[in-house]
Amino acid sequence: MPTTGERFERAVSIMARLRGPGGCPWDREQTFDSIKPYTLEETYEVLEAIDNRDWHELTGELGDLLLQVLFYAEMAKEQNTFSIDEVIDRLSDKLVDRHPHVFGDVKAETSSEVLRNWEALKAEEKKKRLEAGGGKSANRDDKPESVLAGVSPAMPALLEAHKLSSRAALVGFDWPNIQGLFDKLYEETEELEEQLKEFPAPGLQPQGRGVAGSGRQQMAEDMRQRVEGEVGDLFFVLVNIARYLSLDPESALKKTNRKFKRRFQFMEEQLRSSGRSPDQVSMEELESLWQRSKQQERDAR
Repeated sequence: MPTTGERFERAVSIMARLRGPGGCPWDREQTFDSIKPYTLEETYEVLEAIDNRDWHELTGELGDLLLQVLFYAEMAKEQNTFSIDEVIDRLSDKLVDRHPHVFGDVKAETSSEVLRNWEALKAEEKKKRLEAGGGKSANRDDKPESVLAGVSPAMPALLEAHKLSSRAALVGFDWPNIQGLFDKLYEETEELEEQLKEFPAPGLQPQGRGVAGSGRQQMAEDMRQRVEGEVGDLFFVLVNIARYLSLDPESALKKTNRKFKRRFQFMEEQLRSSGRSPDQVSMEELESLWQRSKQQERDAR
């Protein structure tokens, strides 16, 4: 049987063959930028396989995600930037350096202590990189780097909020208990309701047949910005509730999205059997079908 290393080397060589002379025209045309969307797509497919506990599917999805790494490394090798060997070396070195409680003499008995050590080590690594690259050195007159540095604004908003609040919590800026978060949630809800009181009579209403948010509400720009800020505050509190419960907010919302999709499609199927569609029946009947879909799920458990 081939070893793990031999299997990995085979995958690397296959990627090189696809990008090499006489290889695949599509693979050879790809660039760092053109591959980026596939990397994001494959990441979400990995998460979906985990949510579904589909271990057979996860095997394939992890392979697809690994393919992205091999793709980037091969393109970098072609332009003499770096190779897969350097990627693996940096990963191995990082794992050892950031786990001194395993490979060194540092003590860390809890996950919280590990995370605090991890963030401190990352900050030290960045400082050394800047100094080595001729960047800002850590002189006494330099301002200390923010604990929020390194949280990329390019990541999904829910994940960014989770990381920002987690970093702040590491230095003690956090609610003392979850009740404080619920109090904050009620406070932010009241602030949003207060802003909406300024909306012209007869108030916010669904447009068209009754689909709230299906059309752009006629809202003054100043009010729109204030309301947007309040809605953002609500999201941020909800993300912190998820963090407090050790839940991933992105995963939680994804699961709710799938649940909504599953229940709505049940409604469509029921109506289709009688030659109708959702826009042809009353809201009362739709609500009845919605409750049936929920009951069906409970019965199936």
